[in-house]
Amino acid sequence: MSNFQISLCQTPVADDKALNLQTAKAAIEMAALAGSHLVALPEMFNCPYGKEYFDSYAEEFPQGKTIKLLSALAKKHSLYLIGGSIPEKENTQLYNTCFVFGPEGQLLARHRKVHLFDIDIPGQISFKESETLTPGDTVTFFDTPFCRVGIAICYDIRFPEFTRLMALKGANLVVLPAAFNMTTGPAHWELTMRARALDNQIYLAAISPARDQTANYVAYGHSMVAGPWGNVISQANANPAIVTAEIDLAQLSKIREQLPLLKHRKPEIY
Repeated sequence: MSNFQISLCQTPVADDKALNLQTAKAAIEMAALAGSHLVALPEMFNCPYGKEYFDSYAEEFPQGKTIKLLSALAKKHSLYLIGGSIPEKENTQLYNTCFVFGPEGQLLARHRKVHLFDIDIPGQISFKESETLTPGDTVTFFDTPFCRVGIAICYDIRFPEFTRLMALKGANLVVLPAAFNMTTGPAHWELTMRARALDNQIYLAAISPARDQTANYVAYGHSMVAGPWGNVISQANANPAIVTAEIDLAQLSKIREQLPLLKHRKPEIY
């Protein structure tokens, strides 16, 4: 199959795990009804994005309520489900983790955010994930009948080498649960996603929570799919939405043949 459909669920996030799971479930089921083969949720979709929440919302694999729900929904709807990210606890450590489940409800991948979001822009935003979270240490991808899919989380996308490595390992699509904020989002969101897609000649799907102006951390929204020509295929605004796009692998191959960037690399020099 050279084409398949992906849906990005830009869901709102409240200070209520049960409500967040109900919201995510409804969005996943709408995406499944629309015929999508792969469905993705945002970063920290079951938990407000704040270090004061991570420990109390954290779950352990495989018994966590969120984790069980994702597995059950993937199996019920026979789809590939990229579970955004949630706080994951293992022993005494907390991670920002994306769980991916296949059509039989099986765990296909687990990506722990490698690059923790530690920034300080005076007068605008200061946030240090490393005060509560532990970084992951792997490049993550999984295989489907359509193509190989890479997984990264939010700040991971800021490091071009990370996405390039996924492309070199055969990923044609990279899925990025992410919560850019109202400082970095307007400046860098679309630019970054289009640049990573263009430079690596891949599809890049970035999924944000919906914007909530009353939250302590306000997400930018604008979930989007960028194509291998660096174009925007589909994009939401700030409100709750389901962004659906067609991934055309024949078009990707055509672009790589006409403009063979990856073949023209000279790693022996750089």
